[in-house]
Amino acid sequence: MVWLVIGLGNPGPEYAATRHNVGQMVVDELAKRYKVKWSAHKSRTEIAAFKIGVGDDAHSVIIAKSKSYMNETGGPTKALASFYKVEPDHIIALHDELDIPYSAIRTKIAGGDNGHNGLKSMTSALSTAEYFRVRLGIGRPMGSQDPGDFVLKAFSSAEKKTLPEFIDRGCDVVESLITKGLVETQSRFNS
Repeated sequence: MVWLVIGLGNPGPEYAATRHNVGQMVVDELAKRYKVKWSAHKSRTEIAAFKIGVGDDAHSVIIAKSKSYMNETGGPTKALASFYKVEPDHIIALHDELDIPYSAIRTKIAGGDNGHNGLKSMTSALSTAEYFRVRLGIGRPMGSQDPGDFVLKAFSSAEKKTLPEFIDRGCDVVESLITKGLVETQSRFNS
């Protein structure tokens, strides 16, 4: 069975280093970890493929990032899932999460979108919320800064010091979810 791992974010260099694109940062790191190159797919995504594990225990993984904006993630996700015949219970969405402190990671399956337009779009396009979420904590803005502005800003200098480790743990969480399952992954990583 193929796993589809979607790193949520916005396309283009002006968004690449923003908090909203932390999901795409994780799939970029997975591509480096497995030494695979990105290629364009007709679903308006960039994809890369690799296997986790060996022999009969190997899992086929497609990592993807949409070329459309966050609030239009659903269409490309559904097109990829249809193309590779991936059921929702083998889809993992990696996304920024305001309600979790910076660098904390939580995993779950299903649930609401909590106002996240990427998840809202995916749930609508897939006609179900029954897919995995890797919630990458970015924290809330201090003071009266609008959360919409906050997510589109780069990480702070202090956050950038620990960002590589945060992204690396995000990769570990994806691998664990695929190879060990949700319960063991939650027990190990949900801080």
